[in-house]
Amino acid sequence: MRGREGGPARMARAAHGTDRRRMRRCLATRLSRPRDELIRFVVGADGSLRPDLRERLPGRGHWVAADAVRLQAACRSRAFDRAARRRVLVPDDPAGLVGAALAELCVGLLGLANRAGQLEPGAGTGREGAVLLRAADAPGRSPRGDGPTAVTVLSAAEIGSAIGRDKVNDAVLGPGRLAGRFLREARRLAGFRGGTTGWRQE
Repeated sequence: MRGREGGPARMARAAHGTDRRRMRRCLATRLSRPRDELIRFVVGADGSLRPDLRERLPGRGHWVAADAVRLQAACRSRAFDRAARRRVLVPDDPAGLVGAALAELCVGLLGLANRAGQLEPGAGTGREGAVLLRAADAPGRSPRGDGPTAVTVLSAAEIGSAIGRDKVNDAVLGPGRLAGRFLREARRLAGFRGGTTGWRQE
């Protein structure tokens, strides 16, 4: 009986984004969350705490919600020490370090998209599944259009650097795998910078 129920149960969890293989426990809250909402850290041989944004570094992973407040709480409570069972050397500004690394990763993905012809400067609605980029430091405007998701976590200079310009206030990222990867990192970056990553006009 258990064998017959196991497969559908796993499929149901995956369909609702709750596949246990994709869940990890946050050190700050002690709650399990999808990996896409967390940051993985590892402790180096020298005892230093290192963010592992691409989740490739060797060693046991320690996970914290992609949120500056949660990360600071985990550091203050020495949650990393307890999880690693050793003294962990935490950087002076761990949230700033992670935020900068996530921003660099987002800009890098936009650069890949630009070279692939999938990133265009200028405001627009784009195709279904496209992502609308608006600089966080651009003059305040309400998102318009009926298709793309608006992302406002990068500065005009950061968006511009991906396109080869000084500053770009608006751009459209075409649909595809790069757009999906970018949105994942942008959502995590929003936890350290603020901004929006999920607007969609109904």
